[in-house]
Amino acid sequence: MSIDTRDFRNALGKFATGVTVITTHDTQGEHYGVTASSFNAVSMTPPLILWSIDKGAYSLDAYCQAEHFVVNVLGSDQVPISNRFAQRGENKFQGIDLEEGVGGSARIVGAVAHFECRTWQVYEGGDHFIIVGEVLKYGYQEGRGALVFHNGRYALPEPHPMTIPQEEAETGEGLLGHHFLYLLRQSLSAYRQDFYPRLEHMGVDEKEWRVLTLLLDRGALPLETIAQRVAQPIEDLKDTLSGLTRRGLLSDHDDHVSLALTDAGGELARKLLQMAREHEQKVFEGVSMEEMGVLKGGLERVIGQLGNL
Repeated sequence: MSIDTRDFRNALGKFATGVTVITTHDTQGEHYGVTASSFNAVSMTPPLILWSIDKGAYSLDAYCQAEHFVVNVLGSDQVPISNRFAQRGENKFQGIDLEEGVGGSARIVGAVAHFECRTWQVYEGGDHFIIVGEVLKYGYQEGRGALVFHNGRYALPEPHPMTIPQEEAETGEGLLGHHFLYLLRQSLSAYRQDFYPRLEHMGVDEKEWRVLTLLLDRGALPLETIAQRVAQPIEDLKDTLSGLTRRGLLSDHDDHVSLALTDAGGELARKLLQMAREHEQKVFEGVSMEEMGVLKGGLERVIGQLGNL
C-alpha cells in the first residue's frame, strides 16, 4: 500500500499529544534541546518512557550516545519555547531559565512536568531512532495546563462538557449553559462543523485556510511570524507551506525568510474570504447589524481585558 506522507501526518494529527522539549549534553559539555511530541510511557516497574528522534536530526549522535536526558513537558504558556527548540540554530538556550538536571542535562524552569532519565536502550524505528529512558527523578506542577498538539496546531486541554455530572450542570438555573466559556466553546464547535466542510469543497483544509487568508491580509511574512499567528508548530507548518507551494499557491524566497502568495494563491484566498463572509451572513440571519456590532465589540473588549490581566 502506497501512503501519502502528508496525508498520513494529517491522520496522526487527529491524536492529541502533549509537547515536550528533550534536553541533553555531550561529553564536551555542549547542551542540546529539541521539541518532540513523540513522548510516551512504557512501563511502571521499572519506570520507563520513550521518545523518538529523526535520523536526519543535527543532534542525533548527541542523543543516541547520551547517558542521561530530561523530558520537559511544556506548559500552555510556553509556545515560544516550543518554537525555539523546533528549529535548527545556535543559542537555543539563550534567555531560557534553566536548572541543572540529572547528569547535567538542562531542566526548563516553568515546565509543568519533567522526567530526568538514564538512557535505557536505543532502537531502530524506520526513519527514526526510538530512545527509551529509565526515569530517575520527576516532578510536576498542580493547577497548570499543559501545551497540546492537535490537528496540526497548538491547542489547550479543557474539561469535556459531557464529563460534568448532570446535577452540577443544572444547578444555579442552568449556570453551565449560560457560562461564557461554555457558550463560546459550543458556538465554536457548531460553527466549525458547518464551515470546515465548505473549505474542503474549495480544495483546502483549515490549516491552509489560515495561512492563505493571513498572507492575503498582511502580505509577505517570515516563517516565524506565520507560525505565531496561526498557532502552528514550525515543523508542521513547513509541511503545510510545502503543500501550498507545490500547488503554485505560495512562493518563498531566501529559504522561508519571506513567504508570499502567488497570483493564483491570492485569487483563491479572495474566494475563500468571500465564501467566509457569505457563510457568516447566513449563520447570523435574523441578527441585526446592531446586535452583531455589540457581540463583536464585546468579544474584542473581553480579549483586550484578558490580555491585560
